[in-house]
Amino acid sequence: MRYRVVDKKYRFVSAFDTETGAYVRTGVLDDEGCDTGVDPFMASFPHLIDVGVMGHCLHGKSGLCQLAGIGCYQSGPVVEQSNMSLESFRWICEQCRGRTNQLALGGRGDPDCHEHFGELLRISRENMLVPNFTTSGFAFTSEKAELCRRYCGAVAVSWYRNDYTYDAIRILLDAGVKTNVHYVLGNNSINEAIDRMEREDFPEGLNAVIFLLHKPAGLGSEANVLKAEDPRVTRFFQLVDEPHPFKVGMDSCTVPGAIHNCRTVLPESLDTCEGGRFSCYIGPGLGMTPCSFDQGRLYEVQLRDEAGTTIEDAWNSAPFEAFRDRMRGACPGCGMRELCMGGCPLMPEVVLCDSRDREGV
Repeated sequence: MRYRVVDKKYRFVSAFDTETGAYVRTGVLDDEGCDTGVDPFMASFPHLIDVGVMGHCLHGKSGLCQLAGIGCYQSGPVVEQSNMSLESFRWICEQCRGRTNQLALGGRGDPDCHEHFGELLRISRENMLVPNFTTSGFAFTSEKAELCRRYCGAVAVSWYRNDYTYDAIRILLDAGVKTNVHYVLGNNSINEAIDRMEREDFPEGLNAVIFLLHKPAGLGSEANVLKAEDPRVTRFFQLVDEPHPFKVGMDSCTVPGAIHNCRTVLPESLDTCEGGRFSCYIGPGLGMTPCSFDQGRLYEVQLRDEAGTTIEDAWNSAPFEAFRDRMRGACPGCGMRELCMGGCPLMPEVVLCDSRDREGV
């Protein structure tokens, strides 16, 4: 199904295809309804919400993340919290119906390990929301894959470099599920990423390999943060420019590096940090932040508190405006600021830019 939404407050139109995941939006419209070519800064309600349904990680004590060289940014192995209840999840979905396109299910652990996994997916679709999620693939089953085929837009398998990684990919592909790999890109993994990209060494049949920039949040270390001047970073983006048998994607945190290093990637296909502009995160305890990496809860608004705070209330709150102001004021002298907006407002050390015009982030 395809549907179109007119954002009257910020004067633009967006469209979303629930089958393919295709998402487009116009520029800001003038008084005659013509596209000015200026990108809207934000939407009046989030188009994508990262919903942390998992309060704890069932595999955390086994050290799956650490063995894969990935520092869980939500501190899954050490933080214990109740999973999000079905009632809370339904309350979120009912607010989002007809306003939000997709839900990215996440939190501190594999969403397919939630005690009501199938119900979460069903409730999403009942409210015209496309659910997606990322899994480690550990103990993944064909029964779960069938639920994914029925309800999900796509499923991503974290690149944990293990037999269960390949097994989960195979199970999902055999079930006909659009399957991606999520690859965390840091100092400890960029050499492997370059090698695999050069040799096209990822499982056949994948929809895309999506690279996620390592951040020093939760159990993520400062030592694993990539630097813009690292020649390996330049080589990696050269490979992104080349054709591959699979799509290559990046999270918005990686966009500053693409802007400075890619030559064939269309600038129109790049979108910088969408936190607080077109997306947000809601944790298992219903704390809402512009981005899931705000682990210090600097910009958190508690939903459904004694005042009955809704998603829309939080979206229009002072903490969210303060987060957006970081992007509004960043790098005023840079000719690329409309594409980049200074990069990550939370962790400037991860921004892959060494321009002399970089300031204010």
